[in-house]
Amino acid sequence: MGEVVRFISKSDRERDRLIREARAIYDSIFPPADPVRSPQETKDSSGIQA
Repeated sequence: MGEVVRFISKSDRERDRLIREARAIYDSIFPPADPVRSPQETKDSSGIQA
């Protein structure tokens, strides 16, 4: 009781589906970059930043 049901039109659902599909295709072609590393991890043993 007290739940709110939001109406989502068919065109909005289709738009969301197409966006998800396009993102999946894009990510398969251009994989996301590596996660950001801490400054310690980007330096090699000589102390020079890689």
